[in-house]
Amino acid sequence: MNVLALNAKLTGRLAKIGDALQPAVLLAIRLYWGWSFFRTGSGKLMHLDRTTEFFASLGVPLPHLNATIAGAIECSGGLLLLVGLATRVVTLPLMFIMAVAYATADRDALTAIWSDPDKFTGATPFLFLFAVVILFAFGPGRLSLDELLGRLARTHTSR
Repeated sequence: MNVLALNAKLTGRLAKIGDALQPAVLLAIRLYWGWSFFRTGSGKLMHLDRTTEFFASLGVPLPHLNATIAGAIECSGGLLLLVGLATRVVTLPLMFIMAVAYATADRDALTAIWSDPDKFTGATPFLFLFAVVILFAFGPGRLSLDELLGRLARTHTSR
């Protein structure tokens, strides 16, 4: 067997293993980061005065309104990620919030993306942003309400 054929055979087997693991990996990402978004959002809302002061110190316009919106999106978005409902839709505002967090609260880390990548990837928004980008790109996986509702819709329309 030549090297190319061996590589193709090995790649095919590894792809099958990866495909089998995908639903569990996407579920784990959704559960962990959904809960994390929910916790950070509820923390913002439960301590809205402190969050508003923090947003004001960063120069965020309309700090009370933006703190309320950010907390509500993180809370509700986190819960939707947990169950896998409207996953790709909810990742969009979550990505926006994390981009704003980089631009305001972690500006030094954002500007260090090329000069000090460890600082960029070590900033709090990075893993939150990374998780929602993965979920946007790959979807919620088979173990989600999105998938269940999609199956029900396909069954209903095929009748």
